[in-house]
Amino acid sequence: MTVCIGIDAAKAVHWAVGIDERGRVVLDRAVENNPDAIDTLIADLRGLEGEVVIGIDVVGSFARFMEASLLAEGFALVHTPGIAVNRAGQGFSGGERKSDPRDARTIAELVRTRDLRPVLADDDTRVALRLKVGRRRDLMQDQVRRIARIRGLLCGIHPGLEQAFDLCCKGPLALLTRYVTPSDIRRAGKARIIAHLKKTPHLHGCEALAIRALEIAKAQHIIVPGEVATAELIRELASEALEARQKIVGIERDLEHILSDHPDYALIRSLPGMGVILTAEFLAAIGNIKRFTSADALAAAAGLAPVQRQSGKKMGWRRAYGGDKALKRVFYQSAFCAVTKKDPISKAFYDRKRKEGKHHTQALIALARRRVNVLWTMLQRRETFDPKRKAA
Repeated sequence: MTVCIGIDAAKAVHWAVGIDERGRVVLDRAVENNPDAIDTLIADLRGLEGEVVIGIDVVGSFARFMEASLLAEGFALVHTPGIAVNRAGQGFSGGERKSDPRDARTIAELVRTRDLRPVLADDDTRVALRLKVGRRRDLMQDQVRRIARIRGLLCGIHPGLEQAFDLCCKGPLALLTRYVTPSDIRRAGKARIIAHLKKTPHLHGCEALAIRALEIAKAQHIIVPGEVATAELIRELASEALEARQKIVGIERDLEHILSDHPDYALIRSLPGMGVILTAEFLAAIGNIKRFTSADALAAAAGLAPVQRQSGKKMGWRRAYGGDKALKRVFYQSAFCAVTKKDPISKAFYDRKRKEGKHHTQALIALARRRVNVLWTMLQRRETFDPKRKAA
């Protein structure tokens, strides 16, 4: 007999519900998120008759301690995505009513009736990769918003400077940490601007940058109301942007160091379009490739498998809107890189799809789906990418 346990994870108090094969409740109680309470729960689970399968709706984050404790005791753990719990809960009596015991019961029912993806124990390398990738993603998102804010402010007081320079680069940001308005740039002169730029480590082309900034400043003579206050805010944002760049570079260096010892790194990197960052994001997203029994399962997890739409006599396929967004981005971005860097196999596949009438995005998604098969097979066979190998 199999006993299915559903755990609704939370920061302070989890809720666990267990049901047997007939759907009868055999366990229903709160579990505080501390070692003693979790040990008590484990003892109760040991006392249940039959095989115990546990479903949890959160993997990592505040559920990491619970997850690690259950895996260390040898329990079978599966992941029930939150959206699945939400949709399934609406199908039970009570409709949109929500509570922790109700969600835990829904998770247990999903474990009993569905084939869910297993949760496997992570090692230190996988955890470090996941944390570093998550931190880099946060910094990049903040950086995009910061650069957009600088562009908007600078365009209002000095549009020529905003149009002339790429503010994602280190040189223009270093300039804006001190010189923003046309009057500031004209007053400083070429020598002072160059001296200021040279304070930024590893910055090249300081003289050309200073000359260009002076030319733009001399072309504008109007003073915009609020120019001083706006310039002060731009200087602050530019300083933050430079600091964020350094943090991102440091994280990327750490990722490369972590990946150098990973057994799958060389295999994944051999696939055209998979750089260091995309490889790190891929490994952080999938955890252990053994969680995916086939390439189709991996494609479904990434939201790259087409979804059937059939009703009556009508039948068709559409693009999936679900899936792991981070994993989907890895395959889509790697496909884009392979095409733009002129990988002959990827480019030929992309061109063939375009000739079939698909637009750019559709062709890239089709290429990304094909690359899922290739990458999964490479990891299963432990073989690097061979462009001469014919498809099975």
